[in-house]
Amino acid sequence: MTYPVTPAGPRPVGHRSRRAFVAVAVAALLTTAACAKDTADGAGNAAAYPTRTLQLMAPAAPGGGWDITARSIQKAITDGKLVDQSVEVFNVPGAAGTLGLAQLASKSNGDPHTLMVTGLVMVGGVVTNKSPVSLAQTTPIATVTAEQEVIVVPANSKYQTLTQLMDDAKANPSSINWGGGSAGGTDQILVGLLARAAGADPKQMKYVAYSGGGESKAALLAGDLTAAVSGQSEFRDLVASGTVRALAVSGSTGIDLGTGTPTRTIKEEGYDVELMNWRGLVAPPGIDDATKQAIIDLVDRVHASESWKSIVAEQGWEDFYKSGDEAAAFFTSETERITAVLTEIGLG
Repeated sequence: MTYPVTPAGPRPVGHRSRRAFVAVAVAALLTTAACAKDTADGAGNAAAYPTRTLQLMAPAAPGGGWDITARSIQKAITDGKLVDQSVEVFNVPGAAGTLGLAQLASKSNGDPHTLMVTGLVMVGGVVTNKSPVSLAQTTPIATVTAEQEVIVVPANSKYQTLTQLMDDAKANPSSINWGGGSAGGTDQILVGLLARAAGADPKQMKYVAYSGGGESKAALLAGDLTAAVSGQSEFRDLVASGTVRALAVSGSTGIDLGTGTPTRTIKEEGYDVELMNWRGLVAPPGIDDATKQAIIDLVDRVHASESWKSIVAEQGWEDFYKSGDEAAAFFTSETERITAVLTEIGLG
């Protein structure tokens, strides 16, 4: 609106000026009411969400666990018609997810329509990459799944058991080329813990870090790696087809990866190691409480949906749902735990 130029000095307010003032005031009130309607429910208690396209960031290359998780959430929301807006997934690979983390904290600051998949890998990446940004600078939303890791070798490998592999890794560390996700992530942590449990020096392990599960698969099949480590869902198809051999999984119980026989656990193979790779969701910083609760409510609905339950079962994931303050407390405790582990095995 263009306001008239008022000369200096007092000026009586006439009927026309009063009408203009009232019109401006009413317009302002209507605008405020419209904004409130867009950001609150009928009771005015929680933000309406989302009001435009929802963007899900997978902070890694396509084909890996974060990418699969983001696209699974997208599918559950879309199939269940949980929102009226479209849902899109985009990838920001690099540095164990810390490049995506930095982008979320800066470029997306205050934008509730951009969410990022995170997890244990990122906690380790923050430590090993000495990232200036951590999960503490995001808005915690929820943890969603936990997944066992799997150690695999090509089908034509001489290694039939984990014990055979670790005996060589201890005797001649340079003879084993390990591969997996980003440096300091779950995969490398598992290799370090295995080495320590086998009596080898974790610092001597030859580990090649890849930005996504697709890259480590290709390297293993090309013969560039002796063994690969990743979430079991990433290698399930190759194990089931007989293209690779699973030597062990990292949880408390063995799981069937499509062969008809459960793969043994690392503990069953004689090494006192157990590790689960959890994944979750965070929003950018600068989100108000009402909007944060609206995001949590949406993720609650995703978690409760039949589509999501079906996806979790199909992927072989374990339900690991915590939201809001409980998720925030878990993120903090995991940061402390993984920092200590990485320091202990020489990666911190």
